[in-house]
Amino acid sequence: MNWANESSAREFILLGFSDRPWLQMPLFVLLLISYTFTIFGNVSIMMVCILDPKLHTPMYFFLTNLSILDLCYTTSTVPHMLTNICRNKKTISYGGCVAQLIIFLALGATECLLLAVMSFDRYVAVCKPLHYVVIMNHWFCVRVVAFSWFTGFGNSVLQSSLTLNMPRCGRQEVDHFFCEVPALLKLSCADTKPIESELFFFSVLILLIPVTLILISYGFIAQAVLRIRSAEGRQKAFGTCGSHMVVVTLFFGTAIYMYLQPPSSTSKDWGKMVSLFYGIITPMLNPLIYSLRNKDMKEAFKRVMKKIFFL
Repeated sequence: MNWANESSAREFILLGFSDRPWLQMPLFVLLLISYTFTIFGNVSIMMVCILDPKLHTPMYFFLTNLSILDLCYTTSTVPHMLTNICRNKKTISYGGCVAQLIIFLALGATECLLLAVMSFDRYVAVCKPLHYVVIMNHWFCVRVVAFSWFTGFGNSVLQSSLTLNMPRCGRQEVDHFFCEVPALLKLSCADTKPIESELFFFSVLILLIPVTLILISYGFIAQAVLRIRSAEGRQKAFGTCGSHMVVVTLFFGTAIYMYLQPPSSTSKDWGKMVSLFYGIITPMLNPLIYSLRNKDMKEAFKRVMKKIFFL
């Protein structure tokens, strides 16, 4: 590990959109509004899923974990970004950059796996309803969630180690809003192709394998739903899975764009915008997607609000 040698300069300079000062205020307002909605939306989902007994099911157990992930995911980057926008010197300490990189990668990878687990839950609910309680029992749900978290952090440690071990030759200017793998690799003064190949391999495991499992699950779900004779039954089944598919498309689409291509081939400004989308906008949209499209969630929210106001 060469982290100590490479950290002789105790901070990084985060450029962001420093070359476009007129974007600073609109970006600050966008980040502040998005972060506020993210906190309110995800905390509301967590509160409703915990307080309403009717939502004590595997689907909402996974949804609670997704909300915790999204809340921590944005908190690892947005508060520092808001602070930096208000300062002339936009810096982050070496230790802060390492922590940000590890947490951001870990939570992102965990979310990839959790979304795959949620698709399996929907597959069992639609295709094997009579065996649902047996297959999706409490201990199975706890184990697969624990596996997702453990694997996510293990992947993060590996990718962070590979990225931070690259020699930087004193370069400190990170052309991004926060410490992310593609941006940090561009600081290297050595050939990054071998490291990019290793990182690509890990990204394929974390991104493409869950996407493949999700597509397979929804392929079986589509076949099962099309066999349902009742139009109301088909609509209910598609409605149950529709929210999850929207979230999967938003999150995986942008993450695959960023991590399954060489950093050198990514337009710097476009890469920043894509990172903002899957790191900030998507966690904000998740609660809206799940609450607005989910009848059970809306009814549970009303019940919880009535209890709170009654007390």
